[in-house]
Amino acid sequence: MQPVSLLLNIFWILLGGAWMAAGWMIAAVVMAITIIGLPWARAAFNIAVYTLLPFGSRAVRRDEVTGQSDIGTGPLGVIGNLIWLLLAGWWLALGHIVTAVILAVTIIGIPFAWAHVKLAGIALWPIGKVIVPA
Repeated sequence: MQPVSLLLNIFWILLGGAWMAAGWMIAAVVMAITIIGLPWARAAFNIAVYTLLPFGSRAVRRDEVTGQSDIGTGPLGVIGNLIWLLLAGWWLALGHIVTAVILAVTIIGIPFAWAHVKLAGIALWPIGKVIVPA
């Protein structure tokens, strides 16, 4: 990890990243407990790590990385994302937006607010995403 990314990630954790990563972990654990929610739990665990340390990485569609479509990027992925949106996506996105608004009040918080807005989009539609180095 680059020194700038490390510094930004430390500030990020202090300015709301830790509590949102905890939200993602709670969603992942709840989904894993249900057994049926295991595919969503896997995606939520991956994005929880990304939410904890977002600087120096980015989320992209899995088919852009591998060059081929799979179950998470096809029609079943759309259905999975719709179910996720109804069960957990909307409240995680809401948490990111509320945190972004609070951070945007200060000038130093604007870059972190923008990162929360991007994570809110991922919170709505996480299936089929993969985290790659920036």
